[in-house]
Parts: sequence; C-alpha cells; structure tokens
Amino acid sequence: MRGFLLHPTYRIRDGRPVVQLWGTLESGQPFLIEDDRRRPFFYVRSENAKLFEGKSGVNVEEGGWRDLSGAPLSRIEAQLPGEVPDLRRHAENRGAAAYEADVRFAYRYLIDHELRAALEIEGEPQSRGAGLQYFHNPSVRPARYHPALRVLSIDIETTPDARSLLSFALVGAGADEVHLIADRAPPGAQAHADEAALLRAFVERVVALDPDVITGWNVIDFDLRVLAERAAARRIDFAIGRGRERLRVQRDASYTRTSRADLPGRQVLDGLALVRDAGIALENYRLETAGQVLLGRGKKIEKPGVGRADEILRLYREEPEAFVAYNREDSQLVLDILESQGLLEGVIERSLLSGMPLDRVGASIASFDLLVLPELARRGYAAPSVAQDRKAARLPGGAVLDSSPGFFRNVAVFDFKSLYPSLIRTFNLDPLAYAQADTDSDPIVTPNGARFARGEAVLPGILDDFACSREQAKQRGDRHANQAIKIMMNALYGVLGAGSCRFFEPEIASAITGTGQQMLGWTREIFEGFGQRVLYGDTDSVFVALDPEREEAAAKEQAQVLLPRVQQAIAERVRDEYRVEPQLELELEKVYARFFQPSVRGGTTGSKKRYAGWLDGKLQVVGLEAVRRDWPEAARRLQCEILERVFCGEAGLPVARRFVDALRAGELDRELVIHKGLRKGSVDKYTERRPPHVEAARRAGRDVGRTVAYVITHGGPEPVLPEREFPRDIDREHYVEKVLRPIAEAIFQHTGESFDAATGQGEQLSLL
Repeated sequence: MRGFLLHPTYRIRDGRPVVQLWGTLESGQPFLIEDDRRRPFFYVRSENAKLFEGKSGVNVEEGGWRDLSGAPLSRIEAQLPGEVPDLRRHAENRGAAAYEADVRFAYRYLIDHELRAALEIEGEPQSRGAGLQYFHNPSVRPARYHPALRVLSIDIETTPDARSLLSFALVGAGADEVHLIADRAPPGAQAHADEAALLRAFVERVVALDPDVITGWNVIDFDLRVLAERAAARRIDFAIGRGRERLRVQRDASYTRTSRADLPGRQVLDGLALVRDAGIALENYRLETAGQVLLGRGKKIEKPGVGRADEILRLYREEPEAFVAYNREDSQLVLDILESQGLLEGVIERSLLSGMPLDRVGASIASFDLLVLPELARRGYAAPSVAQDRKAARLPGGAVLDSSPGFFRNVAVFDFKSLYPSLIRTFNLDPLAYAQADTDSDPIVTPNGARFARGEAVLPGILDDFACSREQAKQRGDRHANQAIKIMMNALYGVLGAGSCRFFEPEIASAITGTGQQMLGWTREIFEGFGQRVLYGDTDSVFVALDPEREEAAAKEQAQVLLPRVQQAIAERVRDEYRVEPQLELELEKVYARFFQPSVRGGTTGSKKRYAGWLDGKLQVVGLEAVRRDWPEAARRLQCEILERVFCGEAGLPVARRFVDALRAGELDRELVIHKGLRKGSVDKYTERRPPHVEAARRAGRDVGRTVAYVITHGGPEPVLPEREFPRDIDREHYVEKVLRPIAEAIFQHTGESFDAATGQGEQLSLL
C-alpha cells in the first residue's frame, strides 16, 4: 500500500519507545504505523567507546562506521530517547565528540529507512475506529506517490472580546456547514442550545469528517486557540486529532510570532502563513485584503475594524441568515485562496522532496538533514552533532557589478540557471569532499582557498537528481513541482553557513559564493571580449547592451547568437583552470526594448539592485519605489507613469505636473498612506529614537498591528485606522518635496527635465 506521511512522532509504551507514523493511504483511508523494534543511538569515535563500557542499559556496537574524515566510529545504543542527551553530555564532558546525538527519534527512523513523505507499506493492516488502518512493525520503503488530501477550512465567530463563541463554519473534506448558538437554525445552518453544545459539535464534526489538513486564516493563534480555551473553560475534552489526540500549540518567540499546532494524525496549515511565506506581497495580511487582491472578492461585511465586530454581533442578533453566510464565506475564501495560488500543492511537493511534514517544509536545516544524512549512512558515514550556542557565520554575498546609470535601448539579461547548485555540482563543493580533501593528491581549490576532494561527495548527487526531476516537471507543465524543486535546490547553500546546521562550515559556503563571484567576473570579461558592454551584474545575472539601432526582433537574434558563444567560452575556461566538467548553463532570460538604471541618490554612480525595463509593451520594475511597500501609492503610480511615458519616447514632466497639482488639491490624500512594519515587535522596544511609523503606532494605541499605516500631517505622523476618521491637516508640501520630488528627479536627471517646472518653482525663477 502506498501512502503519504503527515505526522512522524513517537510514544513510550511499557518502557519501550514506539515510532508512530500517521498518514493517509492511496485509498483515502488514514493510517498509523507503529514500530517498537528501534532503539535510539548515536556515535562516538571508536577510541572513546570505552567511556560507555559497563554503563547500565547501554550497548556499544561496532559496524564499520566512520566520521566524515574517515575516522572509525562506534554506535552507542540507549534504551529510551530521553536518555540520549545525558549520554551525549557524558561523552562531551570527557572530551569525546558525539555524532548525530541530536537527531529526533522519529526522524532517525525516517533517515534509516531513507523515507521522505511518500512511502510504501508492506504488511497486513488492522481496521480501527473511523476507518483507521493500523500497521504493527511493517516493512516500509520509499515510494513515488502524490496524495489527494482532505482539507477542512474552519472559521469561528465570537463576541468582540473573544470570550464567548457564537458559531463555527466548516467547508471542505465533504462539509459545507455552519453551526451556531440559537433557539432555531436559519436555513443552511444547525442550531445548538449553548456554548458547551456548540463545542461538542465542533469536536464531533471534525472527528467524523476526519480531515488530513485543517486550515483557516490565523487559524492557530485565533480559531483553534479560542476553541481550546473555551473547551477548557467548559471542561470539554478538545481531542480532535486522529486517535482522539489533543491539540498542542507551540508558540514561536521570533519576530514572525507564528505558532505551530501539534495535532497527531493531522496537519494544521495557517492560510495566512502560507500566503506570507510564499512571498505574495500584500499591503496587509488581513483575509479581506488577500481575498480582494487574489480573488477579486472579500468578506461579506464591508465595515472595517471595530465596526465590523459590532456589525457581526448585530447580524447574529438581527439577521441570522446573513450572519451564517458571512461565517461560511470566511472559510470558503481561505480554500479558494489556497487553490488559486497553488499553496497547498506547493507544500505537498516540498514535503515529497525533503520528507519534512507539511507545516515544517520551510525548515531548511532540518530538510537538509533528511536529504543528506541518509546518503551518508548508505556510505557508512555519520555526521557531527550540532554544536550548542554556535553563531552563524557572516558570509560573502553574490557578486554585484558596478551599474551604468541612464536609459538604454536593447538590453539583454543573461543568467545562470540555478547558479549555486550548479557550482556545487561542478566543483564538488560538499561537506564530505571538504573533510576528505587531505586524502586527495590533487584537490579542487576554490578562490577562497578551500580544498575539496575530487572523489566521494553527497550534495552533487542529490542536486543531480533534483535537476533531473525539475526538467521532468517543466516538460509535463507541473509548476508546483518545478517551484518546489527550485526552492529546495537554492536552500542547500545557505544552511552551510548557519550555526544551527550540523554541517556548518563557513569555508564551504564562502567557496560557493566566491566561485559564483568568479563566474560572474569571467562572464563579464567574455562578453566584453566579444565587444559587448556589460551594464550591470548581480549574483547570477548580467545585463548586456546590444546594438541600440536594431529593431526588437533583430536585437533578440543578436542575443541568441551571443549565448552559445559565451556559454562555450565559460565552459572552456572552467575546464582549463579546474579540470572539471562544468554543469553551468547560461540562459537568455529576456531582452528589454528599453532599460533604465537610476543613479545613487545625490550622486552620479549607478544604483544597484534597482532598475526598470520595457518588455513586450509592459513595464517591469525591480527594487524601485514602485514595488516597495513602504512608499505611498502616489509615489508608486508617479514612478510607473513617468517611466512608461519616457520608455514610449514622450516627456515625463506633464505627468509630474499633474501629480503635484492633484496632490496640492487634496485629490490624492488617500494615496499618501505609508505602511511600515514594527520590526522590534512593539512600540515600547524603540527606546533610543522614535521614527515616524513608531510615533504613529504610539498614537494608535492598542489598535496597532504588526504593520503601521500612517500619514504625515502638520502635527506629525498620524495613524490611519479602519475604525477612525481619516486624518486631516495633511502636510501636502511634505509629500511634494520628500516623496514626489526624489521619485521624479531620479528619472529627470537622465532626461534633461526638471521637477522644479512641475512645482512652479522654475516659472518663478524665470520671472525673477
């Protein structure tokens, strides 16, 4: 039977550790694997194995294991997972390193069986309650299988203080229903006598529907938290996991303030977190905003803020049918957003690649372990444990070439396909190859001086498999698999410089970036050797000026002719200098008909990571204010409209003049709102100085969120809040001089125009 792993964990039963693997079978039935044949273990160098001789409950085994440098290891086996930390300290306090002593017990099982999320189970299951298929000590092995998961979206409605539950909606996994406290149910809903009855109905319905995934908007920190708190207050067992396991919420103390829900047998995926983690830029991450931007529709109550809370309560009391529709739509919106953006498919693909549970696919270091440790184990190697309290290294970034400011015609963008993964594959940039460099009489030496053996390595093979799978995904048009593989491939570089990675080695990470810098420099030299000017370069891309007199089609042909010549020259140089076969692939990404790079503000040199181009009759902007959330909408529109006019061969000054006049007339007040995040989490943490957005947050009081919306008035920064009147007395001249002027002048200094003419200052000077 094939299945998809949802939740790996373990339990102690009768003094023995029992691995538990919860998941869903190809038939759609849930499964539970229990295996009590495993014992926790770690490794020490064989010369230190005597430290554990005669220690109660500990077995010492020899089996030909080695550390990355080739030194022999012995395996130390304990009785229970909880004993391993003490045994590790016992070794380290005596100067002996412990290897893989921090691998979680359930994940150790996955590593030793080389399992990721898809697996094949061989054994006879026993049917338990709710159709659960139970396997005891079966044979398991990796499989190729893509699941169709049962997803349930939930949404609750409460009183404004969230101290009383009013209703809940369930959509998906075969459900489309609303339950509420009422004497009589409106059409399309089910009534319950009181809060206790409503809570019992929620538990019963979730257990009966048996979803693989529970989702919602801010579902962990609000919906599930409130449900659990109200259930505790009513002495109701909130056991909604498979096997009637209870919910546990693990809170994240970092800036993101996100939480994870531990619910054995199921996964809880917060729709809000999925949207934010996918890099979908929104003005804010309210469900209303996400729905309007991504779906073109929002909530069924348009009143914002506190006004919405009061309106919900009014509907509940006076218009129950409208209240039910509102509650249901909030659940439906989340499902539709996830579907429209392919967010659930994306995390499924990443889970299939790494083996991490759906709610932890973004944990790049843990994913790295599940990819690399099985490959090392197959070869008889064990990796170090993570050093405690180790700090991340400051690593050099990718190369950024000097930019040439101004406007240009016909600019080609060439980039290396998956540069860092290609460098790892080409130059054997790998922890095992690094550890064994001294055994190689002719190692590869990278620009930073790091040495790598030419023989055995792990990462290049993993990346070869990923590259092959990605090509297959592209050929079959599977954008979710393609994107998931791209993310996984690119993440492999960064973890090597993270202190919490067991393979932490700044020299390896620096070798990757240093070799990338060398490749970008060689690429520029080769293009210039062919007589082409390189206007800019960043990490894996070069911007090359083509013949400005050519028509667009002819310019694209010129770029296509250059591509194989440059590709061949790069390959020959890599072979000559390193004696390796290059895996680098240069691609022609696009050819801009028009291209603009600004100067640094107040200077003449070119700005970096900031440009705009005209491609197929549309404006593309990278890094400029038009794509930054901390600039007001008026600035973004001004920049785009001026660039569009200039790219089309027209003057930009009339646009600037129109914006200035409209702003001064008060027509753009609503487009002057600035959005900025409180990076320190709360206003009280800003002690040395109080920038405008922090002052606005202070004036907002308890109504402020993680992102502050404000405008500049003559009295200072004022918050813009949904439940308050829009601020008056806006300092419009501040916006003319501090917002519109720098946007326009960055362009006009390259067109010969003047922003003074747009404000009227030029006319006044001419009269003088």
